[in-house]
Amino acid sequence: MLWYILKLLVLLPLIAAMVWGSLKLARRLQERFGIAPGGARSVRVVETLMLSPTQRIAVLAFHDREILVALGRGGLTRLAEAPARAADSAARTTEHAA
Repeated sequence: MLWYILKLLVLLPLIAAMVWGSLKLARRLQERFGIAPGGARSVRVVETLMLSPTQRIAVLAFHDREILVALGRGGLTRLAEAPARAADSAARTTEHAA
């Protein structure tokens, strides 16, 4: 019984330290590869619409452009692209100011 408690006292903090270290490493790798935690992202989903159980369309905002894409079993297909609407740009500007 003493051996079990000794192993528990040694291994439990070791496992906790490994979990903490892997979370820190994941955050560091996200920052290195440009994925800011909680920060502004360059791609934003504006709207989605399900056409069928396996197909949907989505509007993505990317660098002041709106891109209409179709999502299905075959993957992602770009359907159209247009400049961002003025209302979206104004909403984003007030979001960043706050």
